[in-house]
Amino acid sequence: MSISKSPDQIDQLLIKAETGNNLKREEIIELLALPISYTPQLLEAADRVRKEQVGDEIFLRGIIEFSNTCERNCLYCGLRKSNANLSRYRMSEDEIIATANEIKKSGVPTVVLQSGEDSFFDTEMICRLIERIRRETDLVITLSIGEKSYADYKSFQQAGANRYLLKHETADAEIYKYLRPGCKWEDRLQSLKWIKGLGFETGTGNIVGLPGQTLETLADDLLVMKLLNADMLGIGPFIAHPDTPLAGIDHDDLEMTLRVLAVARLLTRNTNIPATTALGTLHPQGRLLALQAGANVVMPDFTPEIYKSRYDIYPGRTDAGSAVEIIHKLEKDFQSIGRTLQYSIGHRLVKTDHSILH
Repeated sequence: MSISKSPDQIDQLLIKAETGNNLKREEIIELLALPISYTPQLLEAADRVRKEQVGDEIFLRGIIEFSNTCERNCLYCGLRKSNANLSRYRMSEDEIIATANEIKKSGVPTVVLQSGEDSFFDTEMICRLIERIRRETDLVITLSIGEKSYADYKSFQQAGANRYLLKHETADAEIYKYLRPGCKWEDRLQSLKWIKGLGFETGTGNIVGLPGQTLETLADDLLVMKLLNADMLGIGPFIAHPDTPLAGIDHDDLEMTLRVLAVARLLTRNTNIPATTALGTLHPQGRLLALQAGANVVMPDFTPEIYKSRYDIYPGRTDAGSAVEIIHKLEKDFQSIGRTLQYSIGHRLVKTDHSILH
């Protein structure tokens, strides 16, 4: 789909988006549907806004994928409960703490504790991990462990967690229900409102290229990010794992993923947006392309080698080498586009407004 607008009208739309005037839903759709020849202009506009709003620094977050056990059965994810081909693991508390110390030694200021939805790690265990990491490393702590109760989120915050990532995946409730059996879109949104209302720096995001997705759906995804006033946005392409019901569906939406990322930057201005590993899976320069389309965060994986390949959410996602080696390689890549790594905490620059949630 492309839009039937004159070059002057398209230029005016791009100017409106870049200057920060509120975009209507139909204008977001028009940006996503621009003729392919306008893609460079869209990405360049987003890159200029990124530079103006958050600077040239690329912030680092160190990931620990501490369990690949999951109680959900999402139709595209390799961690799904029904995938009998996956060798499951759970890192011990001491292994997690030791890995957090490796992140600290590398100079990366933030740890992201990520797992499947695994209730073995109950609230008490997660809180104990948070407290130990804060006490022993003083790292900023981000959790990415799925939907929990309000009481759980509050406990995590009181224990010392600073940030929470929970991608909304898609704003289409029917697609969400189909892709995530037994789950409801409304529950996901409620969790995000709880997290935001508790004062966490809140991350959400979507998947581009899902079966049944339309440009209208993608525009609604972007409006969810805007209305939640999310602090971090994870935007990645749909890649179905071969051991899932959606195996074999094409996942060549690199350009549309970059467009969605660019519009997210134009719409939300000063959010932190990672260049995801999934983009690097689709294209050898995928992360660099994202960093030139509005992204400003990279998340190297510190998961121990004995576990890393088993966190198999989609094929081809693992960077070769240790996290420190990966960071050194990334640093050279980033210099090639005039960007520098920043070993600072990288909080979102402007205090967020919680009024939308009340």
